[in-house]
Parts: sequence; structure tokens; C-alpha cells
Amino acid sequence: MSTTVPSSGLAAPAPADRVGTPDAHEAVGDGPDAVAAAPVRTAPWGADPYADALRTGRGPLFLRRSDGWLLPLDVERWCSDAGSADLSALHRCEGPVLDIGCGPGRLVAELASLGHRALGIDVSEAAVARTRGLGGAALLRSVFDPLPGEGRWGTLLLLDGNIGIGGDPAALLDRAADLLRADGLLIAETVPVDVDERVRVRLDDGRDRTDGRTAPACDAEPFPWARIGTSALLRHARAGGWRTAGQWGTEGRTFVSLRRPVRERSARTSSRSAESANRAPVISSQLPK
Repeated sequence: MSTTVPSSGLAAPAPADRVGTPDAHEAVGDGPDAVAAAPVRTAPWGADPYADALRTGRGPLFLRRSDGWLLPLDVERWCSDAGSADLSALHRCEGPVLDIGCGPGRLVAELASLGHRALGIDVSEAAVARTRGLGGAALLRSVFDPLPGEGRWGTLLLLDGNIGIGGDPAALLDRAADLLRADGLLIAETVPVDVDERVRVRLDDGRDRTDGRTAPACDAEPFPWARIGTSALLRHARAGGWRTAGQWGTEGRTFVSLRRPVRERSARTSSRSAESANRAPVISSQLPK
């Protein structure tokens, strides 16, 4: 899970599809240590409560509003193997997959086992390290940073609440359209109630108390976040020209799949995609097995 600077995952196409597919070198440079040299980023998800939760594999961990409202984060599920609800989304993935806000990497690892070329991106060093520890490919990046293979991803994942990244679903959908190929698929997990909310939150481990009240566990600045249900997401998607490919629910979780809108890419995206298409393909030994 990520904030204004997300994470994701890079999926592997079949050899016949190698030309024109995303290339990890495009964002991280050349050489065997290029991925490990990802830039250091200061972001809320790099704060100690989140990093500590990923290292231990358990919470408690919350997003805390200024009025004291707490949203529990399911750290134990994130740090487990992919479950049946996750698989209901992963089995719909097409082509190379970018997992935005990959967290500890369970989805990237599962995608690799399913035969996809997958890349995770996250703004947390602890999340990227844990994803790589599972054998997955991951970069320390925000979804709003320059990324490998822009305009050529087959599927983008925004699961575990990551549709809330940046606090502006319409802006996130617009960025997603720049990353996907013409017929690309976005799979997002929504809140299982009818909500369309913009908030500013902090990470909180719920353990520090002052005068009997829960206090923030760190001094990080609050950051923008969104909570959005299926109906609200579909409204934003239709306004942006996205086509609904499917919607479903399982184990108390709800999902939507969307087809990229038909539109001309920005000059910046087209230029970057053309440049990356001319780069050498990824060497198979440098990708997760």
C-alpha cells in the first residue's frame, strides 16, 4: 500500500511478446546493481510504524484522521501468501503487470508463479526489500514518477486500498491511462460500501497514548488519501472515458476491472514510450524466476 508515491509490479510476457514490452532498464539504468540503487525517498510509508509492521508481518497499523477516526490496515493479510480473493483479480491479468503500491510483495510473487512478467513499485524501502526477498522485482518509485514501459503495460493493479493513492482518484486514473497500452486493463479494489471520500491521514500504530487518548506514532506530515466504493469509482471512470470490463466481490472484498480509455497520449508519454521501445530488452537472468 502506498500514498502519493505508489508501488507496482512488472509482469513477464511470453517470448513472442518480448518486443515492445516494458523493460526494467528504462527506469533504473544499466548494470547488475541498477535495481538495488533505487533512489532514497522520504514519504509517509517509509515511516517507522509501517516499516516495523512489514518487518514483523503484523499490526496494529492504522490510517488516522485528525478527528481521531482510525482505518485499520490489514498487515497480516498483506504479509501472507496471496489468498483466493487476490487470485480472483490476478487470474484476470493480461500481459505484463505493474503492481502499484506493491507493499510486501505477495501479489508480485504470485504473479511470477502464474507465469507473468511482473514489477512492483512502492515508496517504502521496507516494502521493496521484502518484495525482493520473495524473489519479486520491485522499484522504489511513486506511480507519478517516470516508470519503465510507460504506455506498454498490459495490466495495472491497485489493490489493498491503493485506489486511494494521492487522494484524487480521477488524477490517478488519468496517470494509469498513460501507463497502459491501448487495450490495457486496470484492476482496482474498492471499499465495500458506497463512499467517495477525500481525507488527510497519518500512519499510526495505535500504541502511543497521551491522557488516555491514542496519539500518532510518528511525527510524519499528514498526507492525502481517498476511500472510494464501486459506484463512485465507476462514475470517475466513465467521466475519464474508461470502459467497465467487470465487477465482483468475494470474501468481503470488492473489485472493478476497467479498460483504458481510447485517447491520444500526451506528447511527454509518447516521447518516453518511443525512447523506451528503442532500448535493449530485459535480459532474462535479471528478472525474477
